[in-house]
Amino acid sequence: MRVAVFSSKPYDEQYLGVAAAGSAHKLDFFEASLNCDVVKLAADHEAVCAFVHDDVNGQVLRDLAEGGTRLIALRAAGFNNVDLDVAKEVGIKVCRVPAYSPYAVAEHAVALILSLVRRTPRAYNRVRDGNFALDGLLGYDLNGKTVGIVGTGRIGTVFAGIMKGFGCELLAFDPFPNDEMTKLGAKYVDLRELFSNSDIIALHAPLTSDTHHLVNAATLSVVKPGVTIVNTSRGGLIDTEAAIDALKDGRLGYLGLDVYEEEHAVGFFEDQSASIIQDDTFARLLTFPNVLITAHQAFFTAEALQNIAETTIANLTAFEETGSPVHEVGA
Repeated sequence: MRVAVFSSKPYDEQYLGVAAAGSAHKLDFFEASLNCDVVKLAADHEAVCAFVHDDVNGQVLRDLAEGGTRLIALRAAGFNNVDLDVAKEVGIKVCRVPAYSPYAVAEHAVALILSLVRRTPRAYNRVRDGNFALDGLLGYDLNGKTVGIVGTGRIGTVFAGIMKGFGCELLAFDPFPNDEMTKLGAKYVDLRELFSNSDIIALHAPLTSDTHHLVNAATLSVVKPGVTIVNTSRGGLIDTEAAIDALKDGRLGYLGLDVYEEEHAVGFFEDQSASIIQDDTFARLLTFPNVLITAHQAFFTAEALQNIAETTIANLTAFEETGSPVHEVGA
């Protein structure tokens, strides 16, 4: 099967190449993100392999169908960037990688929390400057703190287990509770109770119409003063302007972000160090000493990349052999 791989980086070529070795798949790699302007590159490709910033909208899907594409293979868990209704209309199937490494994302969320509450970046910079004073570096113990987990799928559950190991109390919110969380001692509550009673809130929910701006002015109005919030899921879960207001008045004590709602426009996954950031909201976030931002790297471990590549190739092979990918969206 001929496959057009968009938003390709050297590590994609490396891991997908290894996973595809021995198969009949022909992978063509394109650095460009998929959108209406570059969709013609996918002509005569039976499948398109897309990533989180590829815009697989209705027009793109219609153009892909006209060019012979029959499968969108997402090398990610989320599928909010695909117009599923149009995909069904034009006969293109969509598949994803539902679980590449929950440990990678969960562990990164914990790294953000520890770095924030122990002020590690600030301490590191001080020592490099020969400043060994501890003033302004006071942190807090995780032991005994209440952690609210929004979204208790595989990533949220792994995260809960880690935080349980720190001696934290666990609150959880998810429309579909699972027994593993209950066995860890988590108590399922509604969102208001979770936001009101948590010292730390971790977002591990998918981005849907129901979860869009789940962290907003209303939910932030009931949090404990100085709450820590981390988001390693999708940027759209947080109303950034509301978060900035909460940072300014102290309701939000620490904010850890691996994702940002307008991250594609900012240039995540690209070197923008020689450019001026045009997003004023993002630039404002960078001015806060209690905000830590990483550039959508929570998934970025060797184990995760291997699993993503192997699952993607398995989806392609299953579709070629049976007409249905292994992890079809909406199946």
